[in-house]
Amino acid sequence: MSWLWTLIIGAVIGAVAGAITKKGGSMGWIANIVAGLVGAAIGQALLGSWGPSLAGMALIPSIIGAVIVVVVVSFFIGRK
Repeated sequence: MSWLWTLIIGAVIGAVAGAITKKGGSMGWIANIVAGLVGAAIGQALLGSWGPSLAGMALIPSIIGAVIVVVVVSFFIGRK
C-alpha cells in the first residue's frame, strides 16, 4: 500500500512542477508520476530532506527537483 501513496504523491509533485513551469499541460499522468519521482530523488540528493514530508518524500526539495526535471526534459524535447 505504501507504493500506492508514493505514486500518488509523485503524481502530485509532478503536476505541481508542471504547473509552476507551465509545461505540465502536455504531459500525461505517467510523465507527471515519473517527473515527480525522479525529481524527488534529485531534489533530495541535492538539497537534503528538510521541510514537510509525505510518503517518504520531503515535499519542498522534491518539488524543486521535479521543476528541474521538467525544465530539462522540455528543453530537450522542445528542440525538434
